[in-house]
Amino acid sequence: MSNALIFANVRLPAVADLATSLSKLTEEVGGAGGTVILKMDKTGCWIFGADQTEVEDGSTWAVNPYSFVHGHIAWGGDKTPAKGTVLGEVLASLFDPLPEIGPSPQHATNGWQLQLGCSLKCVSGEDVGMEARCAFTSTGGKKALAKLAEDIGERAKKGLLDVVPIVELKKDSYQHKAYGKVIVPLFDVKLWTGMDGPAAEPAADVSPVAAEAPTEEAPRRRRRSV
Repeated sequence: MSNALIFANVRLPAVADLATSLSKLTEEVGGAGGTVILKMDKTGCWIFGADQTEVEDGSTWAVNPYSFVHGHIAWGGDKTPAKGTVLGEVLASLFDPLPEIGPSPQHATNGWQLQLGCSLKCVSGEDVGMEARCAFTSTGGKKALAKLAEDIGERAKKGLLDVVPIVELKKDSYQHKAYGKVIVPLFDVKLWTGMDGPAAEPAADVSPVAAEAPTEEAPRRRRRSV
C-alpha cells in the first residue's frame, strides 16, 4: 500500500467519541454512490457487485472506522414482492442514535430487522481502490462487525491513532443445535494503521533477467450464479 490517504472526505470525530460510539454496537447485538455491495453467501464465499464476483483470495481491505452505521431493514417475502427485495431501510451513523421506525412495510417477511454495516476499501490485490459497503442482519454477521468495532474502540480508548484495521475477508463457523454447521463472516485483522495509511514500502529491485521472464496469466475469478 502507498502512503496516500486511505479514506478521503470523511467526518473525523474525536478519538474519544469514536470509542464511545463504537461501544454501542456490542450493546445492541448482545455481545454511497460508486460503492459496490459486499456480502458473504451461504457457502461462506465473499462476493461483490451485480455480477457477484468472488473476492480475491489474500486481498486486504481497510475498514473505515468512522463509517459504521446501524438501523433497520425490511425484506420482501417469497412471493410478492420477490424474496430479497428491500421494502424499507432506515440507517444512521453510529455517532447518531438508532433511528426510529414505524410499522413494518406490507409483505415484509420478518418485519424490521436490526442491521449493522460499515464501509471498506480494497488496499491490495486486483481490486485496489474499490470501495464497498457491507451490512448484516444475521446474528453471526452482526457479532463479527461488533467485535471489529469493539477492537477499534479499545484502541481509541488508549489514545492510539492507528485505528484503521486492514483485514482479510474470511469465514468462520460454529455448530448450532438445531441448524447444524453455521457459517459466519470473519474479519481477519492483519495490521492496524492510521487514516493516512502505512508508510510506503521501498520499490523492489528488478533484475534484467527477472524483467524479461514471462509472466503467467492470473486465473480469472468466477462469477457466482444468482
